[in-house]
Amino acid sequence: MSNEIVVIGGGAAGMMAAIAAAERSAAVTLLEPNERLGKKLNITGKGRCNVTNNADRETLLANVPRNGKFLYSAFSRFDGRDAMAFFEALGVPLKTERGSRVFPVSDRSFDISAALERRLKALRVRLVRDRAAEVETAEGAVRAVAGERGRYPAAAVILATGGVSYPATGSTGEGHRMAASLGHTVTPLQGSLVPLRERGNLCARMQGLSLRNVALTVFENEKRIYTDFGELLFTHFGVSGPLVLSASAHMRHFDKKTYRLEIDLKPAMEETALDRRLLSDFEKYANHDFCNALDDLLPQKLIPVLVELSAIPPHQKVHALTREQRRELLRLLKHFPIPVAGPRPVTDAIVTSGGVRIGEINPTTMESKLVKGLYFAGEIIDTDAYTGGFNLQIAWATGRAAGQAAAEAAEKERETL
Repeated sequence: MSNEIVVIGGGAAGMMAAIAAAERSAAVTLLEPNERLGKKLNITGKGRCNVTNNADRETLLANVPRNGKFLYSAFSRFDGRDAMAFFEALGVPLKTERGSRVFPVSDRSFDISAALERRLKALRVRLVRDRAAEVETAEGAVRAVAGERGRYPAAAVILATGGVSYPATGSTGEGHRMAASLGHTVTPLQGSLVPLRERGNLCARMQGLSLRNVALTVFENEKRIYTDFGELLFTHFGVSGPLVLSASAHMRHFDKKTYRLEIDLKPAMEETALDRRLLSDFEKYANHDFCNALDDLLPQKLIPVLVELSAIPPHQKVHALTREQRRELLRLLKHFPIPVAGPRPVTDAIVTSGGVRIGEINPTTMESKLVKGLYFAGEIIDTDAYTGGFNLQIAWATGRAAGQAAAEAAEKERETL
């Protein structure tokens, strides 16, 4: 019987799992079909890699809306600050930005993946370019991994194949298929941190327009559930951009609830100050048509849409506007509405929500409760977080927990032989 640990998937969680196991003197084989390790890792944070969040366990858990309690043990042993210390020890200087987001000083995600690769090499982890097809078991325990090019006997297998977002990076759902074939439940897979489709065609008319320094509020069945400040982009299907991706993580019940967004186009101005600004502009453009009086206040692409929503006749002279019309315009500037039809497909999402059911995984070791020697790490597990480095932190913490536990189990197995 082999004492080898086979890690399936060379992404963030898989590399960390392989390193953690090898640091405990385990013999480790890492299976990855892509030419490069960390293919998805290299495109995170727009290529800058938001490595983690400079946060303790409690802050991390507060930013995991789906099954956060499951991660209590993993985060207790490896939180954001531990991740920072880990990468700096590997020779990657880090910096902390707004919202405690952590990036390499170089702003290069390749520095993170290269550091992990160097560590794998130093620990003599065997890297095999092969796609896993099946985890073989006997008497309720893993025995080997069958790949497209070979068979790999194993005392333990760590499934770290990611979710189903960004399939071009190798996240094709194969890990979920393998887990299901071994008796595991896979909860419905959907996108989180995903662009949103609008109901109607207002956004399509403003396609390509990017708004910076605006405030976005999410309403669920008319209840305000989330507000943030930043940048968004109008597209042919609806809205995208950092602000929208963050907001989407709070919108989890499209099957049962309705959602809408409101944009505060002028968050730096209170209503009274904005009203004074409008009066000043209207005085300047008193003899102009209303549709030509907003150039100083708004981007050109936004004006026709706002005029239409206001129901003010576009060619009404500005000096003839009533107080009620001005009030309606003021309301729209502070509460610009976008009805949401739903999220874009999961393939357009940054992370996958859903995965292997947490009730079937030991939260301390990440070992399957159904199959001895089978472990899970990263996005394949049914837990996901908001933006800010929290999803990568889940990968690091669960990968580390799985790698260490698998190595300890393999060592015990060796001792009994």
